[in-house]
Amino acid sequence: MPADRLSFRRILVTGVGANPGFGLTRSLQRLGHQVVATDASPLAPGLLLPDTLPRVTPCADDPDYPRAIAGLCRELAIDAVVAGIENDIPPLVAMVPELDAIGVRVWLPDPDSVRTCIDKAEFHDVLTAHGIATPRTYRPGEIDRVPDGRELVVKPRRGHGAQGVHFCGRREHARVLCELAPESVVQERVHGTEFTADCLVDRTGRASAILRRRDLVKAGLASVSTTFDDSAVRGVVVETLDAVRAQGVCCVQGFIPHDGTVTITELNVRVAGGFPLTEAAGADLVGQMVNGLFGLPVDHDRLTYRTRMFLTNYVETLAVGDIAELKRVTVAKGEPS
Repeated sequence: MPADRLSFRRILVTGVGANPGFGLTRSLQRLGHQVVATDASPLAPGLLLPDTLPRVTPCADDPDYPRAIAGLCRELAIDAVVAGIENDIPPLVAMVPELDAIGVRVWLPDPDSVRTCIDKAEFHDVLTAHGIATPRTYRPGEIDRVPDGRELVVKPRRGHGAQGVHFCGRREHARVLCELAPESVVQERVHGTEFTADCLVDRTGRASAILRRRDLVKAGLASVSTTFDDSAVRGVVVETLDAVRAQGVCCVQGFIPHDGTVTITELNVRVAGGFPLTEAAGADLVGQMVNGLFGLPVDHDRLTYRTRMFLTNYVETLAVGDIAELKRVTVAKGEPS
């Protein structure tokens, strides 16, 4: 085991029903840590992974969510909490003082930075103020300002995972979509090579970024991906990380249009669903995240990677059975504060 690698830790991972949390659970287990896998659905696939401690928690917007998470941390002697899905990040940020008081590590940016990354309208404003190219974004009340003849994307202002995303070519259609989902934004559609940068920003602000093309995207996830290197893309990614004051593990997405420029579309304050390719290409992303999580230096020399590595995946049936037999999964009720 490398000298900078921490010994066994018990780490709670949220949102194990989605690809990022599911993959993170597997990666942490390979590193020798025990994972307390949590999700709001008792049928989340990550709860069925072997050798985890599975727990069902309330949804992130449930008032009992903080108490349930804090209760699990006390009950199971949790060392750290890592979010695998956006919904869990705002309440976890608010819980940082409480979790810190009971010795539980959390590595997330400050609340303003988290809000900027989750709110697509605010993200656009911050990147534009820093001179970073990003799709023109309009609130529902600004649709009349959209130029004629533009391809448009209507999406939830605080959505994730390509849920609720619609494409259209007319302002009138965008207006109707915004009326159906008022908390939306309208963006001008960007074409080109789509990419993800798997990033780790240490506590000094130094960042490493591993670049992956999203060669085939299905339902917001890269089902085929290849690693590549481009200093111009990496430079814009690092500028984006600086602009939003990112910390810890995160992923930046964007496009490289045919003119070779770089347009950033979003930054997620969590691992990406396709990060296993980054690790297969040689970057110790999760291992160095754990080091930083527990106050050890991040070794950026171990975040280098090989280009032209590929990932291809497909939907696989993990388990079938009788719901009544899911006795292994325990509902987390928390403890009184």
